[in-house]
Amino acid sequence: MLSKKTLYAFKALMYLSHEYDKGPVLIADIARKKKVPLKFLENILLELKKAGILESKKGKGGGYFLAKDPHNILLADVLRLVDGPIALLPCVSLHFYQKCSNCDEKNCGLNRVMIEVRDANLAILEKKTVADIADM
Repeated sequence: MLSKKTLYAFKALMYLSHEYDKGPVLIADIARKKKVPLKFLENILLELKKAGILESKKGKGGGYFLAKDPHNILLADVLRLVDGPIALLPCVSLHFYQKCSNCDEKNCGLNRVMIEVRDANLAILEKKTVADIADM
């Protein structure tokens, strides 16, 4: 299940994708139009900016805007950035691997199934972009 934080990040990115190449958008406008708590959104947008997904402009006419074309922002990258691992178990994660305690991965049926689940999710999330969820 997506966390609220990830859901809000996707909502903000969908809105910003519709405003792509139109200039910066105020955080308050995004929060109001997408019904996202302002303080929560501020932290999310800052995180997306640090990752290079967004840029911002200060002062009059300032706000946030996409740093790159929405067709080039993968959903998998946003999900990993905001929520961490896509895999349901740490022992099958590609980017956040951790060995499970008291487990023999080679003989674990759950591990094998969760690898399939991870791969199926990634097959979609690594091909879909912000433009896809924004219906562009």
